[in-house]
Order: sequence, then C-alpha cells, then structure tokens
Amino acid sequence: MTGFVIVDKPAGMTSFGVVAKIRGMSGIKKVGHAGTLDPDATGVLPVFLGGATRFIDLLPEHDKRYTATLLLGQTTDTQDTTGTVLRTRPIAAGKDQVERALAGFVGKQKQIPPMYSAVKQDGKRLYQLARAGVEVERPARNVEIHEINLLEWDEPVGRYIIDVRCSKGTYIRTLCHDLGERLGCGGVMENLRRTSACGYSLQGALTLDALQVLTDQGRFEEALMSICLPFTHLPELVLDERCARLFGNGVRLELSYPGVRSGQRPYVDGDRVAVFGPSPEDYGYNFLGLAIANKGLLWHLRLLT
Repeated sequence: MTGFVIVDKPAGMTSFGVVAKIRGMSGIKKVGHAGTLDPDATGVLPVFLGGATRFIDLLPEHDKRYTATLLLGQTTDTQDTTGTVLRTRPIAAGKDQVERALAGFVGKQKQIPPMYSAVKQDGKRLYQLARAGVEVERPARNVEIHEINLLEWDEPVGRYIIDVRCSKGTYIRTLCHDLGERLGCGGVMENLRRTSACGYSLQGALTLDALQVLTDQGRFEEALMSICLPFTHLPELVLDERCARLFGNGVRLELSYPGVRSGQRPYVDGDRVAVFGPSPEDYGYNFLGLAIANKGLLWHLRLLT
C-alpha cells in the first residue's frame, strides 16, 4: 500500500500521533508526515505511506496558508494561550491600527523561532530546552509572508482572526507575538488552523473519523492518492518494460536508448524528471521515481521501490 492522504488533523493530537493512528488503520509500518503541526493546531497534514515516504524530502516547495486567532493584551512564554502569562498590558490598538501593523509584516523578513518549537539546536529540540527552563540564542531564519487578511475582529476584547499565506518555516505564533509588540500591548495566538500545505487544501482533507469508517469497511486504500501527483509539474520520461526493469534495479540509462522517450512534458538537459513505466494494465505499475536527465544519462534521484 503506497500513496498519501491529506488528513484534517484534530486538536489535542500531535502530528506523530496522527501518523501512529494511520499506521494502525492501514497496517503499514512505514508512515510519515510532511509539515509538523502543534498539538493544539488543526488542519491540513499530508501523511505518506509505504514507498511514498521516500519522497517527503523531495516535495516541491509550496506556500502554506493558515487561519489564526490573535489575542492582544498579553505575552506568554509559548507565544500562544497555552503558555504561562508573562505580562499583561492595556489594549490601546483597534481594527485600523491592527490592519496597518499587519500590512507591515508582508514581505521577506527574518524571524526568530520560538523556544517552544521543534527546531533543533546543538542536537536538541528547542522545546526540550524550554521545558528544562533553558533559553538559548536562536539564529533568525529567512521567511516570507505573501499575504495577510483580517477576517473578523472584536475590538473591545482585542481578538482578531487573520488569514496568512506564507513560506515554509514561518511561525504564526511568532507573527502574533511580534505584532503585539509592534502595537505596544503584546499579543498571543489563541488558535491555529492550517488551510493549505503541499499544494493541497482542506477541501480534499479527510478527518480521522472518516478514515476510520473507510478502515472499518475495508476500504482504507481508497483514500490514498498517488505519490506522482505532487510531481505533475515536472518533465516526464516514459520507459518501456525492459528499461523500467533496469531503472528499478538502479541501472543508469542512456537517454538515447529506444526504450526511453519523453512524455507530454519534455525535458531539457539538467532537469529533474518524473519517470514512468508502462501502464498499470501492462506491467503492474506506472510511476517509478524521480531522476535527473543530464549529459545523455538518466541519473537516479529517488526510486519508488
């Protein structure tokens, strides 16, 4: 069983917990996810099974999108409402000031990861150090916020719901914290829902309950999508039966060989390409893996099996 499923992660469960749940439903040991979500966050979590896990680190870069609730007037050690309150301040900002401040965060910038995060430093997760009462200097990381929209607001309470489209590695908790500091009253993230990741949105996501129903009906595999789908933007090479077998055995093929032909999306020298074999009806598989077409040869990048 190979492929991936877009899970709508529930609150109160770690991303690893979702992986464990999917492992139990599918009976497949090799399961992994792309893009960790905090336990209290919900939304899009791509989960990969079987040979599809080999391609997680090769997934194309996509913007991520979140809906978050910002609460002004306090600062916590975790930058969200689950942490210990460090300071409270009067809320002097209203909707207009919040909108102007949000606009100032659009664009490329450096962001310091929060201590309560999964970022590794000197071999340890930052949250492990934070739980031990240790705070360390964290190097700022380059991130980009492409778009921020204010969706709802409650000025008297200081609660604002925002929609954020950003690059990989952006911490929305930190955005809420930094926004609060810019407004002079402090701010924390109250809740977070990821609405898009890896090019997939909530529209195609399945809850764990829905997946359990399919599992109980012996239909879990119907939820899986082909691992070739995230790579449909790449040029294609199609191999005949013999070349497909050689490619699968790790043989470096000559691109001029008659059994190697361009697909609908032709390549140029140096391109990363998606490699396909004969149709499933003829040979039992289709997508074989990723490779690089360079200097007359097909260089293996990652094989499905």
